Amino acid sequence: MARKRKPKNIFEQLANELFKKKNPLYWLIGTILLIASAYLSQFDLDILGKNQPELAVEGQTFNQAKARLTEIYKANPAQKEFYCGCDFSWKGKRGEVDLQSCGYTIRKNAERANRIEWEHVMPAYAFGNQLQCWQKGGRENCKTQPDYSEFFNVMEGDMHNLQPAIGEINGDRSNFRFSEFTKRFNQYGQCQFATDFKNRQVQPRNEVKGMIARTYLYMVGRYQLSISNREQNLMNNWNEKYPPKKWECERNEMIREIQGNDNPYITSQCDALLI
Repeated sequence: MARKRKPKNIFEQLANELFKKKNPLYWLIGTILLIASAYLSQFDLDILGKNQPELAVEGQTFNQAKARLTEIYKANPAQKEFYCGCDFSWKGKRGEVDLQSCGYTIRKNAERANRIEWEHVMPAYAFGNQLQCWQKGGRENCKTQPDYSEFFNVMEGDMHNLQPAIGEINGDRSNFRFSEFTKRFNQYGQCQFATDFKNRQVQPRNEVKGMIARTYLYMVGRYQLSISNREQNLMNNWNEKYPPKKWECERNEMIREIQGNDNPYITSQCDALLI
């Protein structure tokens, strides 16, 4: 379980008090206060990338983040793959999935289905395309353009936004939005994940909807990103309906110790569990 810590500022302190009350209105106000807290405690960012924030971790790139997360999961071998709940193990840097452990059926790509890949819960496209570097040359341009690369690399390598996923699911998900559109899950055997290729949307299992929501809310607050009203409403709903469990709290603290910042949407609820 995550250790208690003092709130960063008055906004977070007030939000924590509101989250103790079982009232949707208080939760909404608390969420707004947490967003204000994130803005106050992190940085002031022009979403077009004209002003760059101070970085929490020097050299925190996507590759370095993956290496650090691999060590976290090696030290916690009981944890499951994110989208399907499969067991997986490590051979060096390669994560290998036990597909039988979750009844996964390969849809198309056997090579990727058998390996772990680090999935951006909020896709790189969703945060990258709000920067001018992406608009002018895509992901690679953001990774190399001097005015943007340092900031984009940190955003791309934010460990709070990365989860171990079956490679085939990672590929099928692409940059599709999360949604709720079906009660039928048959594309991947017993895995409770659905991909609607035509409408570019995916539906995850209930067990990870809260984690997805708190990741999205964190990314929006930390990097001052824009998401649609539909996405905002969905994430607020999932955040309230599916509160954190032990591993989410523990993972949040492990990342804070390495990366230097927590996800306040997780911390506030984990702290409340300890009171």
